[in-house]
Amino acid sequence: MSYYVHPSSVIDDNCTIGDGTKIWHFSHVMSGAVIGNNCNLGQNVVVSPKVTLGNNVRVQNNVSIYEGVICEDDVFLGPSAVLTNVINPRSAVSRKTEYKTTLIKKGASIGANATIVCGHTIGEYAFIGAGAVVTKDVPAYALIVGNPGRQTGWMSEYGQKLLFDKDGNAICSESGATYQLNNNKVTRK
Repeated sequence: MSYYVHPSSVIDDNCTIGDGTKIWHFSHVMSGAVIGNNCNLGQNVVVSPKVTLGNNVRVQNNVSIYEGVICEDDVFLGPSAVLTNVINPRSAVSRKTEYKTTLIKKGASIGANATIVCGHTIGEYAFIGAGAVVTKDVPAYALIVGNPGRQTGWMSEYGQKLLFDKDGNAICSESGATYQLNNNKVTRK
């Protein structure tokens, strides 16, 4: 085994877990889950069947990742983030054939206690603030806050707010990387 699992955690048969991954206290990885290399799953994390986590995904404490969720590489899921998979759940009505796919693209961060309503895509390097409720697709590099979530700006790949000049150019204050805003779309130069 080239990954670490705390003795209090449960790993079902038929999971794929990558090299260097660490799974901490009281977590459960269910059959059919795929977890990449160098991931870190905090305390009390549940990874349901058919969930895919890319490489270097960080899942903080108390996050349940339900079937239908796909996280690409370098995704951060903050403490107690909520990822749903059914639009209209009812205890007495089985909707297992109605799971919606939620795609969280490379480098995106989901803040503590944020809720991502299923069936949406969170763009590359998007930043969902703590407690935000996402009810629609989020563009790459967007900063989303509030309930319902609304875009209030743009973020760099280092998680720094981008301030664009009149020509649509911005420089990350931490990395020095340059970004371009054109037609409400951010790209790294």
